[in-house]
Amino acid sequence: MKKRVEKVVKEKAAGNVGVEEESSKTAGLNIQEKCPVQRIDDYQCSGSLEMDFPELCSLLGMREIPAVTPRPPASVTPTTERGNMEESQSQMGAGIATTKWCPKPRLQVELESEDPRSIKEVRVFGWKVDELMARVLNKTLPALSNLQNLHLWRAGLTGRTLTSLKNTISLCSNLRTVVLEGNPLPEQSYHLLISEDSMLTHVSLRNNRIGEEGARLIGSALSTAYSANKNLLSLNLAFNSIGDPGAAHIAQGLRLNRSLLCLSLANNHIGDTGASRLAEVLGPFALTHDEVVERRRLLLRRDQSPSQADSKCERPLSIPSSSSLERNVSKGAKVASKKKDTPKKDEKQAANQTGGVAGKKEEPKLAKKASDTKVPRGKGGKSGGKEKRPSVLDQEEKTNAAQNKSAELVEIVSPLLEPGVQHTGGRVILPGNTALTSLNLAGNRLSEQSLLLFLSSVGAQTEGGGLLRLCVNRNRFPPDCDSFLKIKELMSLRDPLNKTASAQVDEEQGQAA
Repeated sequence: MKKRVEKVVKEKAAGNVGVEEESSKTAGLNIQEKCPVQRIDDYQCSGSLEMDFPELCSLLGMREIPAVTPRPPASVTPTTERGNMEESQSQMGAGIATTKWCPKPRLQVELESEDPRSIKEVRVFGWKVDELMARVLNKTLPALSNLQNLHLWRAGLTGRTLTSLKNTISLCSNLRTVVLEGNPLPEQSYHLLISEDSMLTHVSLRNNRIGEEGARLIGSALSTAYSANKNLLSLNLAFNSIGDPGAAHIAQGLRLNRSLLCLSLANNHIGDTGASRLAEVLGPFALTHDEVVERRRLLLRRDQSPSQADSKCERPLSIPSSSSLERNVSKGAKVASKKKDTPKKDEKQAANQTGGVAGKKEEPKLAKKASDTKVPRGKGGKSGGKEKRPSVLDQEEKTNAAQNKSAELVEIVSPLLEPGVQHTGGRVILPGNTALTSLNLAGNRLSEQSLLLFLSSVGAQTEGGGLLRLCVNRNRFPPDCDSFLKIKELMSLRDPLNKTASAQVDEEQGQAA
């Protein structure tokens, strides 16, 4: 009996130990599953915002975590009013639809497909993005490989959070559109979004109380005599307080910017003074002292680059190629000297010496002689004289192509080297900005005086470029004034959409007939 009791006690003890071991293992697994990391920097995003966003918010100790709310893609309807440029630019081609108000913060996302990792747009509407939330976005948004648009409306940004947002945008490989509206900043540091290294193509900064200082920073970001933004296509600055001084700064930025196509300055308290600076940029204008100095530097660099490239490519084509050929020939001569007579060896050495002297005196001419006269000698040694000749030609073609590319890059990068520069009265006159195709100045304080300036500048632009749309509605001039009617007529002739519409009408009339 005692033995049986002892066996039962031992079995129970062993069973309890096994249960404890299994429970400890499962508890450890549950702890690892629930808390895989303790720091936000150690978290590896999976690309699914619905999973990563709440996890990162909980790691930072946030109590209220905005819900990630996907919605179906919005349908974009074309604008029906021909003169309304503001609506089309505010949408920025992103298909922005009317969003229903929600009292609780939520992160709205738009999916390109049913895959939760196919998020192409992220929207923040009406709730504050503080520094903690900026850290979460800095971690999650770059993991969204398909993200193209970012929309923040009344997000309560500060200078620090905007700087963090700028760093986040630079990490998003496919993000090209940023809408930042209703976020006034005392620092007026919106220019960070359109710096020279920015890859954004569409930026909207409506209703941010941008004043003269903010416009100055934005104008410097667009272009200076030494740098320029080369990727931004459309910029919406409507419903701010830029005024005449700010419009002058924007016009200064348009002088050497050749990438911006659409600009909206609607409802910005701009009068005739600021409008005259904008009109001046559209036509030929005189370069400033700094611009003239920079132009001379670029011309000098462009003129020196071909000669330096020629000197660099002449040396490897003359000295190394001739010396290598001479070595091959001399080796062949030494081998032949063992089998042939000594007079032939002396003749070959004399020929090599004369060739070496000529190479020292006339290095440029030796390249052609080495390729023409010394190649047949390589037949005796079978050293590959025929094989080196194509390589020399290929090298010449590569160097010439590199020179042409470098010259083209210098010309493309700086508008100071544009053709058509004129020198009159001791001034350097540059052709106006013909890259800008759409300018919206509706709802300002322009009079008929400004219309005359725009009519003169736009009329001087050639058919190959220049404004296609100029919106000056709701300003301080009568709608039936002669200058306004002429501008409307001129724009209707240039507007490609108007041409297609008239062609469709003519086609329909022809079919009806």
